[in-house]
Amino acid sequence: MRYPTIFLALFVLLFDCITTPAASGERIDLRKAVVLTPEILSGVEQQAVRMLVEEVEKRTGIRWPVQHRWPQPDVPFIALGLEASLESFSGPYTDLLRDPDAPQKAEGFRIKILDNDAANVFVIGNDLRGVLFGTGRLLRELRMGRQSIWLPKEFEIASAPVVPLRGHQLGYRPKTNSYDGWSVPMWEQYIRDLVVFGTNAVELIPHRSDDDDDSPHFPLPKMQMMVEMSQLLDNYDLDVWIWYPAMDKDYSNPATVEFALGEWANVFERLPRIDAVFVPGGDPGHTHPRHLMDLLEKQAKNLRKYHPQAEMWMSPQSFNDEWMQVFYEIINSEQPDWLAGIVYGPQVRVSLPKLRAAIPKKYPIRRYPDITHSRQSQYPVPDWDLAYALTQAREVINPRPRGQAHIFRLLQIYSDGFITYSEGCNDDVNKIVWSGLGWDPDAPVIDILRQYSRYFIGDEYADVFAQGLLALEQNWQGPLISNYGVYTTLQQFQELEKSASPQLMRNWRFQQALYRAYYDAFVRSRLIYETSLENQALNRLRGASKTGALRALADAEQILDEAVTRPAAREWRARVFELGDALFQSIRMQLSVERHQAIAVGRGANLDTIDMPLNGRQWMKGRFAEIRKLTDEADRLEGINDIVNWSDPGPGGFYDDLGNSARQPHLVRGPGFESDPAFFKSALVGFGIRRWNKFMSYPYTWWRHAESLHDAPLKLKYDDLDGSATYKLRVSYAGDMPNVKIRLTADDKIEIHPEIEKGTPVRLMEFPIPREATSDGRLTLSWWREKGLGGNGRGAQVAEVWLIRTEP
Repeated sequence: MRYPTIFLALFVLLFDCITTPAASGERIDLRKAVVLTPEILSGVEQQAVRMLVEEVEKRTGIRWPVQHRWPQPDVPFIALGLEASLESFSGPYTDLLRDPDAPQKAEGFRIKILDNDAANVFVIGNDLRGVLFGTGRLLRELRMGRQSIWLPKEFEIASAPVVPLRGHQLGYRPKTNSYDGWSVPMWEQYIRDLVVFGTNAVELIPHRSDDDDDSPHFPLPKMQMMVEMSQLLDNYDLDVWIWYPAMDKDYSNPATVEFALGEWANVFERLPRIDAVFVPGGDPGHTHPRHLMDLLEKQAKNLRKYHPQAEMWMSPQSFNDEWMQVFYEIINSEQPDWLAGIVYGPQVRVSLPKLRAAIPKKYPIRRYPDITHSRQSQYPVPDWDLAYALTQAREVINPRPRGQAHIFRLLQIYSDGFITYSEGCNDDVNKIVWSGLGWDPDAPVIDILRQYSRYFIGDEYADVFAQGLLALEQNWQGPLISNYGVYTTLQQFQELEKSASPQLMRNWRFQQALYRAYYDAFVRSRLIYETSLENQALNRLRGASKTGALRALADAEQILDEAVTRPAAREWRARVFELGDALFQSIRMQLSVERHQAIAVGRGANLDTIDMPLNGRQWMKGRFAEIRKLTDEADRLEGINDIVNWSDPGPGGFYDDLGNSARQPHLVRGPGFESDPAFFKSALVGFGIRRWNKFMSYPYTWWRHAESLHDAPLKLKYDDLDGSATYKLRVSYAGDMPNVKIRLTADDKIEIHPEIEKGTPVRLMEFPIPREATSDGRLTLSWWREKGLGGNGRGAQVAEVWLIRTEP
């Protein structure tokens, strides 16, 4: 055995503290090892052996030979096999390897090192999947480099998963901004990557869903690729689920039902393996629960003609209050046996604990968490800065390891497993975090990230890349303009970039992290610069009475236009585009409609939104044009004054910019992300920029808002008002749900206005506040969306509020 330097000893100790008891720092050299297996292997065991040999060779250039006979005593080996057939691959070491106290749970495994003439590694699976997952864990623990493979000598583990279902949706469809370009070998590689971290299920999407029929990136037709993926998953013995939306309009019509039975049967018949089908209640699809349940009963029988053990699951997604009550009545009174379980995902209008309490215990609940979207989603980034929401948008590369771990752990006890909702590889880190925690909910997040970094990036990067992923998550915390850590994060990744090998620079996971680091820093530079330009322009406008209105307008506009004529941080912008093109080459990631033929700007194509305005210049310039048309100087000055003093509520008044977490002093925020990550009881920051082309003509403060979800009110509370004064309310109902009506009450008993249309385009509205609501010096304002609606829950959205004192 060779002994490393003190530095290397500390390095080994640091990364193996979770599995290695007081490591001495010794290591076993496996460069000349062989893989030892029984002569007769199942298909899954063959996949495990192939995965081990091929993945080691990719990282080291060393290809381990596979043999079924004992090597010479001085040759190290890695032996793989089942606990039940231990003697067939452990021979004279059998008695040393027996462990009656090891966990015998399904999918579990043991990895043990015996140090004899040569150190030998045994991967012993409780069952076939245990062999597969044990091999994956070994790959995560191996220290691999060019022509180098070793393990800490005292590494040993006996492990089994806590969560029985650990899966991810992998949809081959145009809507994703990468998956539609993947070939069968690329899919196998990604499935294998997930297996290494303990994934045991994958959810496919059928050829007909809420997607285009074709993509310029498809290497195979949708149905053919679905068959190929089902076979791949079966080769690795992973559960095959299908997310199958009921897309037709009227399932109360027998002809529609017959068509659906025939269409679905064609898919069921062609797929080599199906373990379960999940039909969402909505998003897409919109079928009354009675008709949906009747359809699914027939489809369950249809499914079992071709896959006798397959299960049928459904979700009450997008149901309104009335339909939820019908759903509860059906499932509690009828308790259908054809239904295997319930899925809890986005747009379910009740919390997971409430759903669990409302349905019979016989039905397990599978989580369907949205890990892929950063705004307008089930678990949005809390208080995400508008600059990020504008530029990086909804499907950005989004490592959120600590946030995802919090969501996982907070609600884990209410479900029996998960298959995450994903629309691309932008959420790759989040997938691995969920899989790792599904295996061991108590695993420290940093250890999962170190294993991720060691396996995918390289052993020498295990800690630094893991810390970089955490830093990217921190880039999104709090107001961007004051987040000084964004530049530090970029500097750290630039140091890695300088020393990276050509092979590492082609690694798409490394490219993704670099892309985000450069993009974040570029956006912050622009935000600082463009905020400064707006402040300079406002200062020029404040001097309009001295310089004259037209001169002040001209000077202010010239300053604002410097965001375009003299842009900031162009070298960082150029690097973002280089990395975007590299990601298209390496992983078919489509970050631009024009450059990469992404399906839409809103589908992850954030190279196309990188230059979105980060101040109010477009609205201001529109107002400038209107003011110039005025012929009277006094009128022009008054128009300028309205811009300069936009947020001024006057003496004794109050102002809230509700989309800005730093300027919402009266907002009742509720418990917040820590106990309410889906914001059922908490106010959250939302964004109206789903219709960003319309919002360009609005004040910058209208591009974001505060909102509440479903039937919860959005509340503002005021104290220390003048009880003898009279007040009026000025309000902007800007948001992304203009067609949902809104109602306002004071102190939960006085109606300020009934349900009203918000109006398009958005306009400022004013309402008197009755003296009785403020006479005690306090006021609570509550906004409600239309009660009982289904869908995404949004609608109670308020951008700006002025409480203006009108009388002494």
